[in-house]
Parts: sequence; structure tokens; C-alpha cells
Amino acid sequence: MGANTAAKAYPVDGLNVVITGAGRGIGKRLAIGLAARGSKVGLVARTGAELDLTDLEIKHAGGISHKLAADVRDFERLSGVMDLMRHRHGPVQVLICAAAIQGPIGAFHKNGMKAWADTIETNLMGVVNSCRAVVPKMVDNRRGKIVVLAGGGAANPRPNFTAYSTSKAAVVRFCESLAEELRDSNIQVNCMSPGGAYTTMTDEILSAGDAAGWKEIEAAETIQHSGGVKPDKQIDLACFLASEVSNHISGKFLHVDDDWKRLVESQVTPDLFTLRRLKKT
Repeated sequence: MGANTAAKAYPVDGLNVVITGAGRGIGKRLAIGLAARGSKVGLVARTGAELDLTDLEIKHAGGISHKLAADVRDFERLSGVMDLMRHRHGPVQVLICAAAIQGPIGAFHKNGMKAWADTIETNLMGVVNSCRAVVPKMVDNRRGKIVVLAGGGAANPRPNFTAYSTSKAAVVRFCESLAEELRDSNIQVNCMSPGGAYTTMTDEILSAGDAAGWKEIEAAETIQHSGGVKPDKQIDLACFLASEVSNHISGKFLHVDDDWKRLVESQVTPDLFTLRRLKKT
């Protein structure tokens, strides 16, 4: 499906969207993609130079974006920038949580515990803080979409990446639980696994060498050479989950390679595409 066709099928034009981790990696990719399809995008990141560059790229392409400098670990600051976005464009209709760090790589018994705890603080509590900052107003407005990036161990064991995989599995269960809480408030909460894409995390794995394990190194080298999952695949799934086309989908954990387009006009069973990843037989 081409970008123009997808934009019509999963319309996000005019939506007020806040994306955490928008300074680099997949968060930046999604921010640029949604802005290109007409969303007004609030960019949350803690590194000023990266935030400036994403904002500049969007505006040079004719999109609308606003820099919202914040660390997802700081709930008070996050709440403040969400209020700023509301003041500029009205209610935040979509939250996309992409902020994450990889954390310690290598055998668990050799991991530094501060680095382990920092990974949980950023990857799990960063999502919790972001959701807590937008959900009250979404409940008041009886409308909202929350999309959280989760992968890299959320669905399957990932040795040598215990902190990262634990944080991502926890994020999925948090979103499933929150989705049930908010179901009657017309707020949909879903996770998406964006697949392997070339980011700074790829370089971290390659730099770690043997500590990462040969399977991770092999996968990272493949991504480095190929670029990994194409941006449009990730942007299409994010737009589907952010648009009203997916109002009947909540509490699900979808991978870019899943046959998710069939969900546009179909219901799903309670256990399908959840942390258990059950599929139809």
C-alpha cells in the first residue's frame, strides 16, 4: 500500500499527536511520517539538538510540529509540556510512546544494577508517566488513542538483554490492563512492535560484540546492511492505530509483519494479539 493510499485509508490529518522519543530512531521516523500525513505533532525528547533537527525537518517539509523538551522520567515536566500542547492546539488526541533505552547488554549476573534500574525507569515508568499525563483529559473528552512501542523481547525471551526485554514485556501488560480500564471511556490503548530498524541501538549491539550473543550480532548486521523494516510499514501501522478506523481495537500487541490490515473490518478475540501472542489456527 502506497503512502497516499494509506493516508486515505488510515486518516490522521488534523489530529493533535504527541510523540515521546521523537528526537531520533523510530520515534523520529513516526513523527516525520505523521506530520507528513497532516497531524500536528508535539515532539518530546530530552536532547535539545536532536529535538531541533526533527522539528526543522518537519517544518521544512511543510508540516506542523512543536518542540516539547522533557524527560519521560519527569512526570511534572511531562504534564507541563502536555498542557502546552493543549494550549496551542486543543486536546491531545493521540499519544505515541517511543522513548526507550537499550540498557545493559550481556549476562545478567554481570549487569550493573543501576543501569538495569535506569532501563526500567525510562522504558516502563516513562510510558506510565506519559499516559498519566494525558489520560485524565482523554477521559473527560471521551476520546483518545495511545500507541506504545514494544518489541525486542516483549513476546519472546531475549538473553543478554534482560533489562530491556523485561521492561518491554511489562509495558505490554500495562497497556493491556489500561485498555480494559479505559474501554468504556472510548480510549483505545495498543502496543506496536515496529520490527528491526537501523537505529543507535543497532550500533550498541554491534559494539557490544560477544556480550550480545551471536544471534543478536547476526541480526544487527543484517539490519545495518539492509536498513531493516521500511519506514512506511511502521508509519502505516502507527496511523492505523491512531486513526478512528481502529476504534474497535484495544489492548492488542501488533507487529508490523502481522496481517493487521484484516482487522480494519473485523473484530478480534480477547486473547488474539496480546502479550500471549495467540494467533488464529
